[in-house]
Amino acid sequence: MSAVEVEHRDASVWIRLNRPERRNAYDVEMANAMITALHGAAEADAVVITGSGGSFCAGGALGQLGDPDPARLRELFTTSLRLVDAIRACPRPVIAAVDGPAAGGGNELVVACDFAVATRRSTFGQTGPRVGSAPVLGATNLMAVQVGEKRAKEIAMLCRRYTADEALAIGLVNEVVADDELEAAVGRWLAEIHRLSPRYLEITKVSSNLWWNAAKDNMNAGLGMLIQAIGSEDMREGAQAFLEKRKPDFRGGRRAGAATDEREPS
Repeated sequence: MSAVEVEHRDASVWIRLNRPERRNAYDVEMANAMITALHGAAEADAVVITGSGGSFCAGGALGQLGDPDPARLRELFTTSLRLVDAIRACPRPVIAAVDGPAAGGGNELVVACDFAVATRRSTFGQTGPRVGSAPVLGATNLMAVQVGEKRAKEIAMLCRRYTADEALAIGLVNEVVADDELEAAVGRWLAEIHRLSPRYLEITKVSSNLWWNAAKDNMNAGLGMLIQAIGSEDMREGAQAFLEKRKPDFRGGRRAGAATDEREPS
C-alpha cells in the first residue's frame, strides 16, 4: 500500500494521501511523491489532492518535532516549501477535495490550492504555536489575501478550529457538500474545467500567482527562522504535549500558582 496514491481518471490526476493512522500527516518521502505527481500532471486538465480514512491532511509528521533530527527536520521544512510551490507552479488547476480535518500544514495545502471543495464534516485550522511551530508556508502570508489580515492572524496565531461552513463564509473554500457527495461535486468542477482552454487557464493561473510570488521572500525568511528554532524547548514541549494528548506548558512552571484561563480555543 502506497503512502501516496496517484490515479489518472479520464483527464484528471488524483493525488491521495494514504496514511490514515496519522491523519495523513506527510513525511519527506510523501511530500516528494506529491511533487513528482504534480510535475507529471502537465498534460491533464486538472489535479485533485485528497486524503483517505476520513482525514484530509494533518501537515508534517509531528513525531519528528518531539525528538528532532536537525538534518531530517530541515529537509522536511524545505521540502514542504517545494510542495506548496509545486501546487502553485503546476500549469493545471489544483483542487483540494477535503473530507475531514485539514490541520496545520494540511490547512496550508488548502490555501495553496486553486480551489477547495469540502464535506460538511470537514474542519480547518492551524496548529503552529500550539505545537511548537509556526505556519509560514501560506497561513502567515497568502491566507491574508484570501480571508483578510485579521482573520488570517486569528487562524494562524490562535489555532482555533473552523467548520466547513465557517471556512466557506470566510473564503477559505469554494463549496461545501454533503459528506457522501465529495467526489460527485469535484467531478462537476472537473467537467467545467474540461470545457475551458488549457492554454488560457494556465495563463490565468500563472498571472493569478501575483500575491503568492510576492510572499515567497516572506516564506523563505520564515522557513529560515523555523530551521534556527529546531530543537528549541518550545518545539519539544509542543510536540510532546500533542503526542501525549495534554496541554503544553511552554512557560516551564513560571506561571505556577497564577490564575489561568483553561478554556480551549473554539
